[in-house]
Amino acid sequence: MTTPVLEVRDLNRKYVSSGGLFRPAKVVHAVKSVNFTLQKGKTLAVVGESGCGKSTLARMITLIDQQSSGEILIDGDKVDASHGVSKVMRQKVQIVFQNPYGSLNPRQKIGEVLAEPLLLNTDLSADQRRQKAMDMLIKVGLGPEHFNRYPHMFSGGQRQRIAIARALMLNPSFLVLDEPVSALDLSVQAQILNLLKDLQDEFGLTYVFISHDLSVVRYIADEVMVMYFGEVVEYGTRDAVFNNPQHSYTQTLFAATPRADVPSIKARLAKKAALA
Repeated sequence: MTTPVLEVRDLNRKYVSSGGLFRPAKVVHAVKSVNFTLQKGKTLAVVGESGCGKSTLARMITLIDQQSSGEILIDGDKVDASHGVSKVMRQKVQIVFQNPYGSLNPRQKIGEVLAEPLLLNTDLSADQRRQKAMDMLIKVGLGPEHFNRYPHMFSGGQRQRIAIARALMLNPSFLVLDEPVSALDLSVQAQILNLLKDLQDEFGLTYVFISHDLSVVRYIADEVMVMYFGEVVEYGTRDAVFNNPQHSYTQTLFAATPRADVPSIKARLAKKAALA
């Protein structure tokens, strides 16, 4: 059996809130005993309502925050944050945020944004860095004419393409995509999701996809993990979770989400017209 790209074992994250004169300090369990494995070329979607712990989990597996207990293994190697995470280990995981504009330096041209990870982490020459950055820009659907432009000159969808390109510059083992399309229009969402699938097929990419949008999850995911108050309440293949949800919270979550297929939309419009 092949070694998982990412393995999480009994992962926990606790926060201690400050107490007061008559109020003791309180321990908040943001993530409780999370376990999962992710194979190369697959997409794991982590879903749940705001405050369920999915973003806290994302920050731990991207090595931004350290877990309170438990283990994270990347390509079979255990992450030992107690002595500082190595540069090599950090290169293995990259993140794409919800707001691409906030993660791009407004004073840097896009070519510089893409080449910077290579400058900091490789021995490539300036010409080699420029060529790799140009190649990646084209891979994400932009052109050479965009190389010397600034972030404010792009649309939201184009900025997200740039953020994805930058995340791929160091050939990471996996990407964490934290609500990567929730700030975009529906048509642009579809374009970015198709881009992610095309890149995954071409390069064998591995994704952890954080989202609350179940229609997006159903399209992009191979496996689905449902979180509720920091715990995993359901975990399985996409089809198994969507077609036959076992946990009551998953059932409630799915029932509260309007379906976006044409028959469902027509049914809702007909019901609305009948009540008018």
